[in-house]
Amino acid sequence: MNIREFIHTKIKRWPYWLISVVMALSAFGAYTSMYAFRKAFTSATFEGLEFFNIDYKVWLVIFQVAGYTCSKFYGIRFIASLKGDKRGRTVLLLIGISWLALLFFAIIPPPWNILFLFINGFPLGMIWGLIFGYLEGRRTTEFMAAVMSVSLIFASGFIKTTGRTMMEAYHVSEYWMPFLTGLLFVVPILFFVLLLEYLPGPTEEDKLTRSERKPMSAHDRNNFARTFLPGIVLTLIIYVLLTVTRDIRDNFEVEIWKELGVASANIYTIIDSFIALVVLLIISLLILIKNNSKAFTVIHLLIIAGCLLAGLSTFVFNQHYISGTTWMTLAGLGLYLAYIPYNAIFFERMIAAFKCKGNVGFVMYIADAAGYLGSITVLLFKEFGSSKDLNWNHFFKQGLMLVSVVGGLAAVCSLLYFRQKKLQEK
Repeated sequence: MNIREFIHTKIKRWPYWLISVVMALSAFGAYTSMYAFRKAFTSATFEGLEFFNIDYKVWLVIFQVAGYTCSKFYGIRFIASLKGDKRGRTVLLLIGISWLALLFFAIIPPPWNILFLFINGFPLGMIWGLIFGYLEGRRTTEFMAAVMSVSLIFASGFIKTTGRTMMEAYHVSEYWMPFLTGLLFVVPILFFVLLLEYLPGPTEEDKLTRSERKPMSAHDRNNFARTFLPGIVLTLIIYVLLTVTRDIRDNFEVEIWKELGVASANIYTIIDSFIALVVLLIISLLILIKNNSKAFTVIHLLIIAGCLLAGLSTFVFNQHYISGTTWMTLAGLGLYLAYIPYNAIFFERMIAAFKCKGNVGFVMYIADAAGYLGSITVLLFKEFGSSKDLNWNHFFKQGLMLVSVVGGLAAVCSLLYFRQKKLQEK
């Protein structure tokens, strides 16, 4: 018996709840570490640098999102068909490529180093599907996925604070800061990925409760898409709006806070940690709902509530009834309350409710591909279209209102469609 088998045998004797907690924290740690390689550059502003009358940072965001978008399209097939025994080494290989790209970003002078943000973004687009593959198809998937997904909120603020601290306290240049931030998280991501590799897969009871998740062939993918096409289209409408607006907040949060007159380096971590804890608590409670169809309905209601909160808080702020900090907190909470379920449990409960052959990675990567394509399209429209003169604060508000009205309506239609689909099945 080798070391790997020995450790695996010992861990299998742990209580089920302990395995779930360790797996959830490992996924959270791995995905938070990934953010160090992806989002550290957004904590810099690169003020005064333009190319073709477009802000240098906007070019960086566009190229990285372009790479991320291409990765999501590639991941539709790649993630859906990948075998589980190749996940860990694939995660580490992709992280290594993205980190190497950040080294060249630091060495090569602008504007030529912009290309390396595309190279950085492409491998990172597949990390979510690889890590989530460890979690899906289990009785505690809601809890584990919620813990992992709040890293989307927490890591965004935490990595920005880390990047700003490196520049302000240690005088690291804006170009070297992303690479050195990644260096801080090399050991953590190795540790968390190894933990995920050693933890056992779904039990027989998991497979009976949630349906077994297997790699999907081309026939399986086509059949899944045809079966749920109207619901998938409605989901894409909501998800594109949420991704675009969340990406604006994520990539230009430093600029938005600056326009609100708040310049504290700790504000990102404070606000985002609060939002992460609230969303984690709400999503984790869904584990108490054993009936998959009922849980799927409640998830829709959470998405609708999140859309409404994002819009209402923006309206109230525009009427000067609340402060900028309160608005950013409530708008961020509403945005992530609607966004996180798609990254955590929406498709998990959908597959379990309808007992269909598939895995979360396939349908999630369809949504992500559409979402990030929408994000880069909006970025290009803003910089090259009639909205160029709008500041990011105002642009973010417009996105939140669209999420509230169009996203909320689409979520209601999605709920009605899937309820009718379930009735037909019965």
